[in-house]
Formats: sequence, structure tokens, C-alpha cells
Amino acid sequence: MLSKDQYLTPKQIVAELDKYIIGQNDAKRNVAIALRNRWRRMNVKEDIQGDIVPNNILMIGATGVGKTEIARRLAKVADAPFVKVEASKFTEVGYVGRDVESMVRDLVEQAVSLVKHAKKEEVKEKAEEVVENIILDALIPPIKKPSTNFSSQNDDSVAIPVDDAELNEKTRERFRDKIKSGEMDDRKIDISVSQTSTGGIGMVGGGGMDETSMMNIQEMIGQMMPKKSKKRKVTIAEARRILFEEESSRLIDMDEVKDEAIAKAENTGIIFIDEVDKIAVGASKKGGPDVSREGVQRDLLPIVEGSAVNTKYGVINTDHVLFIAAGAFHFAKPSDLIPELQGRFPIRVELENLTKEDFVRILSEPKNALTKQYRALIGAEDVDITFNDEAIDEIASIAFGINAEIENIGARRLHTVMSRLLNDILFDIPDIIGPNAKIVIDKAKVQEKLDGMVENRDLSQFIL
Repeated sequence: MLSKDQYLTPKQIVAELDKYIIGQNDAKRNVAIALRNRWRRMNVKEDIQGDIVPNNILMIGATGVGKTEIARRLAKVADAPFVKVEASKFTEVGYVGRDVESMVRDLVEQAVSLVKHAKKEEVKEKAEEVVENIILDALIPPIKKPSTNFSSQNDDSVAIPVDDAELNEKTRERFRDKIKSGEMDDRKIDISVSQTSTGGIGMVGGGGMDETSMMNIQEMIGQMMPKKSKKRKVTIAEARRILFEEESSRLIDMDEVKDEAIAKAENTGIIFIDEVDKIAVGASKKGGPDVSREGVQRDLLPIVEGSAVNTKYGVINTDHVLFIAAGAFHFAKPSDLIPELQGRFPIRVELENLTKEDFVRILSEPKNALTKQYRALIGAEDVDITFNDEAIDEIASIAFGINAEIENIGARRLHTVMSRLLNDILFDIPDIIGPNAKIVIDKAKVQEKLDGMVENRDLSQFIL
């Protein structure tokens, strides 16, 4: 359990979100409070701890205003398992297109992955030492030093002088240093890689068996089958990666990983249900698809309320999983959701549409701003590109104008505009624009490249 000092305060959480997300302060404050409340719950008296349920959040806002990014960044700040699902996927085939419990199973998979990664970091040093020895043995097999000048256990034994054994050890140490420094990464060696053979066993599912159940049964059969070793010739760099995965997996206790992952998913897991407005029953209630939508809501309800879900790692209880739902709600209202589901999302946050000034900030301020991304990409070719303030202002103005006149897709429009602006440059590097070149994007360059984009209004080019 994290101490008070290790867990971020709401103000610190908002500050972390501010590094990547412009505006939407109300939404950031609410998710920060929800995250801090988790630490508070885990540190109250046990007799009331189980009764404190998370305040699930419903985000209302147009596409591209930052709903998904807020939820995803929140999970990263909390080092929590995170799953995003589209509610509309559950209505695609028949009555329910996909088993709604699958999102909880996906959450546990994410938790297992996070815990395994943390455990591997703990045994990293020991695993790397084992891998180093395996690679060294493949390059220079060790010679056992005899207790006397010559080994002479029987007439058929091979005599090994002490000097040879010592020379072998010194040579191994020299090569160990070369392996550590990466000097021999391109050299190829033979290694044995363990693999599980299922013997080509296929599964024919019976009625009612979903895809997840089928995969679980196949995995169980795979674990029961004997493991075989396969010889592979790979570079030392590749061998280090393959063998590290094997050795670190051997050093960690998977039962412990499963228990920790279940606890992590139950107490810190975040499930983001996007497009929840698509399963809202319209005011007309004409039947047909609306029946399916209401059915999906009723299937989601017990999971959001709190229920036990079977996974291949064990049973997970969803009582304290944080659910964040989001939707544009252009053609439906939150009140079109069934009352029971509405009640499970007591915190409602309306996200604001992005302004041109927001676009200017999005292009330049966040750690992952588009201008910084393109500068890094082009910098990989040893070419330097800069965007002056007037250029950024013009890009924002054009993107905002297209959103206003065609279809508002929020900050995603900036990706389209930036791609159109830089396509020729990206194509010309490195054949025409060589290394060490310096490119400056100014207002005139932006207008030259994007004026046609504004005039033509060809939807096929501009809508993502």
C-alpha cells in the first residue's frame, strides 16, 4: 500500500494531467478527486472500507475534446490497469455483440501485465547475470579446473592442464566485458529456446461458449503439454532479449503475480466506456435497435454496480473498479439512459468545445505536442525543423475554421492539417533534403500549403 507521501494529491494529479491536456479543468479536478479517494478508501478502518464505493464519472462532450486522453493519462499517473471499450460494440451482432464481462477480463490481463513488468524489474539484475552466463557458455564453454596438475580419474579421462583452465577463465572474463559493453551484439550464437507444443490441437466450441472461454481452454491444454526446446541461431542482442524473458519468467512466482493483479484490478482498475450515448434509448422508443440498446445497458448495470466476474486468473469483484463513461450526446440525452445506470454515474462533467486559442496551446505546450512529435521524427533524419509563432497561429486558425464549417472533430483535426502541411517535406527527406538541413515553417509556408485545403472543402481529404 502506498503511503500518503507516495500517493499524489488532487492538485499534483491535475498538474500531471496539465502536461498533456489543455483546458478541461472541471473534468481534471473530478478525476483527480476520484483517484485520491481510492487512497483514502484503502486507508480507512476496515469495518467501513468495503462500503465506500467509487463515484463513477460521466463525461459529456464532442469528439476530440480530450475525454479519452484524460482517462488514459489518469491511469498512467496512478500506474493502474486501464481498459477502453466502445459501448456500441456490444450491440453489433444479434442481441449482444460481445460479452460485456470481457472488459473486466481485459482489465485483469492489463493488471497481470503491469505486475509482471514490476516483478521482472525486481529480478532484472539476477536474470541478466544468468543470461550473460548462458551467452558466455555458448561462446566459450567453461573448463573445470582440476584439483591437481592433470585430471586423472580414470584411464579414459582427458588431461587438462591447470594453465589451460586458468587461460579459459581469463578469456571468458574478457568476453564477458565485451558482452556487457555491447561490442559483440551482432555476433550470432546457437541458443535453446523452450516452447510449448499443442500438437495442432483445435477446439470446436459448443453453444454458449465465447471466444475468451475458448482461448482459456486452449491455454490450459497448452500448459499441460510437455515443453520442448528448439535450437535457434540468433545475434547476441536478440539472444539477450529472448533469454531475459525466459529467465525472468522463471524467477517470478506466477501465483503471487495473479493474486497481486486481481487485487490491483479490483482496487485501482479503471474502465473507460466510450460512446455510451450510442446505447441510450431514444425518446421515441420505437423498438427494434432500441431494445438491444436497453439490453446492453442492463447487462452493463451489474458490472458497474459491483459483481463477481470469472477470469482465467481467478474471480474479480468489480465493486471498487472506477468506471468512466463518455459520449457526445448529440442525438440523445444522459436522461435517455435507464435510471439505474444513470444512478451509477453520479458525477457528471461537461467538457468544453476547443477554441482556436486552445488549438494554439495544444500545438505547442503539451509534452507530446504535435510540433514536438514532428520535430522528433524529422530529427531522426538529422534534419532540424522549427515552427514560428505565426505559423502555429495560422495552423490553429485553419484547423478551427475547417471544424466550424465542415464537422467538428476537435483536436483530431490538427493531425489532418499537420499531415497535409508536412507531407512533401517528409517525402523529400533524405533524398532531396539531406542531413543537417534546417527547415523553418512560417506563416507564408503554412498558407502556401494549406490554402487549397481551405478552398476545396473536399470532405474525403479532411475528415479523419
